[in-house]
Amino acid sequence: MTTNDSGSAPKPPAKDPWDLPDVSGLTVGVLGGTGPQGRGLAYRLARAGQKVIIGSRAADRARTAADELGLGVEGADNAECARRSDVVIVAVPWDGHAKTLESLRDELAGKLVIDCVNPLGFDKQGAYALKPEEGSAAEQAAALLPESRVTAAFHHLSAVLLQDEAIEEIDTDVLVLGEARADTDLVQALAGRIPGMRGIFAGRLRNAHQVESLVANLISVNRRYKAHAGLRTTDV
Repeated sequence: MTTNDSGSAPKPPAKDPWDLPDVSGLTVGVLGGTGPQGRGLAYRLARAGQKVIIGSRAADRARTAADELGLGVEGADNAECARRSDVVIVAVPWDGHAKTLESLRDELAGKLVIDCVNPLGFDKQGAYALKPEEGSAAEQAAALLPESRVTAAFHHLSAVLLQDEAIEEIDTDVLVLGEARADTDLVQALAGRIPGMRGIFAGRLRNAHQVESLVANLISVNRRYKAHAGLRTTDV
């Protein structure tokens, strides 16, 4: 008797890893959107046609940055940015990471949160990785936001390249980590909206520390070679 004869249903075909959702209609909020990384991500996503809201502790500062970017970008304080967005990118400085997220727990409930914060220290020898008590910035976010769907991505992007209007494409892969495939697929799709970028699934949040830490190595690469290095994953 075959497996099918026994009454059990055949296994469905494996899902195509590049079958990603349409995210063009989502509103993306960027907490820390007035800083170099957040501003650069806001610009690239808005340039790709995404609706973007910049968040800052000071609404006036956010609105000024949004007006400078144009492209339909709006500015608001962090709480309003979180409330009005479907997806929220966390691009705040590491030293304000926990405090910012704690203050926005209610506004971020039910939201997809993308943490791109890199816990780093700097001394005379250069950049080095810090190890948060929770394991990584992304895991800290997940602990502080139990009602949010936390992912990690966009760690290895050059703020200089992101903000350079003369550059049409950003030649890099974006490593995406998270607990639910539906969430990481959505983040991959969002990364793919930016010309030249590709989102690559890279594991669960427990693997976020080494992804965040790699930025210290890229800073060393950039200083030695006067570059704005990114990452490409081969054979994928």
